[in-house]
Amino acid sequence: MRNDRHDEPLSDEELELFLQYLHRFARHDVDLFALLEVGDPEYPCYVSLARDPIPGTDRAAYRRP
Repeated sequence: MRNDRHDEPLSDEELELFLQYLHRFARHDVDLFALLEVGDPEYPCYVSLARDPIPGTDRAAYRRP
């Protein structure tokens, strides 16, 4: 399943679904970490999901959606 609507932001409903899926992914699929490259291949976004905060980063810097 892929919908490449790159020229528009997520709707409120899409954002809510994304966050629900992200929480589910983190709970069930992230053992220690997951590294992803997403977005436009010419301008990729690198995403790191981990069980621990980035070393040296205060936990207060993270927000919980």
